[in-house]
Amino acid sequence: MRSRVWWPTTAVVLGLLAAGCGDGDGDKGADKDKAAAAGASVSGSGYPVGVTDCMGAKTTFAAAPKKIVTSNAAGLELLLRLGAGDKVTGTGFPPGKGTLPAELDAQAQKVKVLGKMVIPKEKLLGSGADLYIDTFASMGGMGGGMGDTPTDAEYKAAGIKHIYLKSTACASNRKSPVTDLSAVEDDITSLGAVTGTSAKAKELVSGMKKTVDAVQSVVGSTPQGSRPTYFFFDYDAGTKQPSVVCNRQVAHAVITLAGARNAFADCDGDFKQVGWEDVIAKNPDWIQLGVRDRGSESANKAAFDEAQKWLQDNAATKGLKAVKEGHFVRIGSERTTIAGVSNADTVREIAKTLHPGKVG
Repeated sequence: MRSRVWWPTTAVVLGLLAAGCGDGDGDKGADKDKAAAAGASVSGSGYPVGVTDCMGAKTTFAAAPKKIVTSNAAGLELLLRLGAGDKVTGTGFPPGKGTLPAELDAQAQKVKVLGKMVIPKEKLLGSGADLYIDTFASMGGMGGGMGDTPTDAEYKAAGIKHIYLKSTACASNRKSPVTDLSAVEDDITSLGAVTGTSAKAKELVSGMKKTVDAVQSVVGSTPQGSRPTYFFFDYDAGTKQPSVVCNRQVAHAVITLAGARNAFADCDGDFKQVGWEDVIAKNPDWIQLGVRDRGSESANKAAFDEAQKWLQDNAATKGLKAVKEGHFVRIGSERTTIAGVSNADTVREIAKTLHPGKVG
């Protein structure tokens, strides 16, 4: 029996927006301007860094945190890429061995696992962390004895500042469809400012923009009517009732930037459960086999094979255009639906598959 992949959608909307300083005065000024545009407050020296939520509540960092706990592998990977991995003392939803790029995997495996899924409340509050980075909006709907969500007062009493990756945690409350990766880039910029790694954050964001811009220069002007329709099949979320990507989820932006049309672009929110009759009505041109990274190339191949076979054998889906034509995209769930540098790489990979010969 497969374990369900949980991406909670109850929103606690956070504007985790901040930026730090560069090497020269010009860089500092530019970074401060970016922070102001994003809604953050940063002093001329880089600290204090102010992080505000949509309700106006402000979290201030007088200095870089020393002990960080992450809710899952998304925040962990971003911190590792930023060069702040030595400050991470624990995580929930840990990445399996081999799931992160080789240069990061060894570091990730050394991080203490506080919970194989959601970190139990007592462990989180007793972790000794001074910062908790949460990819999710709320754990209240998780259930299953995984522990309650700490209150703001409990976080404060434990000396833990609690911030979010807004690109995923706040997705369902966006007022309009997300069509670019700016929210992900803001998350990276924010974490860079908070952890004192703004220079690296700037480098990562620049690389993402370069990758996406290269794709957009080729497929960006493709008319909507000429774009193939695309269905993200969240296999690990269960097959009885499919969970689809709606237009507020980062995957919608990934699909759009790759020159495709999200089959469920008319769905407002981040994720939504529908019936297979709804998928049949959309009859997508392409289907992404969304499975979690199993930790090795062979294990991933087996998971993709399993998801594809299910579609080919199931009476409700075997007649779909994409299934009959073998139009499957084998790219994992995490790099498509959760904030990360690899979102940009996924844009390129999807575009290369859907627009062969056009994208390098």
